[in-house]
Amino acid sequence: MKTTIRSMVARDKPTIMDILRTIREFTAEEVAVAEELIDAYLEASSSCGYLVFVAEVNSVVTGYVCYGPTPLTKGTWDVYWVAVNPGAQGQGVGKALMAFAEGKIRESRGRLVIVETSGRPDYDKTRRFHRSLGYKVAARIIDFYSPGDDKLILEKRLA
Repeated sequence: MKTTIRSMVARDKPTIMDILRTIREFTAEEVAVAEELIDAYLEASSSCGYLVFVAEVNSVVTGYVCYGPTPLTKGTWDVYWVAVNPGAQGQGVGKALMAFAEGKIRESRGRLVIVETSGRPDYDKTRRFHRSLGYKVAARIIDFYSPGDDKLILEKRLA
């Protein structure tokens, strides 16, 4: 399995949107927000504040990552989205995307990476994934998204 990571281009959008829609954890509203960030990147990649890369496995777009520097900070970056086709999950694509993003963040003198996620039980797999990459819970905001749906803020300090 050969994974290649490259900048997202417009022709990738339909595939990425299909991936987002097939991931059961994501609500329609969350998919709409992901699409807004993708569109902002595709319309003005150099000035929108987001960086979007896709992973290809054997030349097939299989996942993506969207991240960017956190405004008004020195060296803090947010990973907004990482998503992999459910049929390809568990094969290292997500880890490759995160390693790629973290490498680019290090190159830009990033020191801290933040990931925000849901505390819902159906996000257990997502939280395990981030923990496996060294992310730790820095904060929990109870009932943030809705009653019973906490916001977890995960952090990873880069060496």
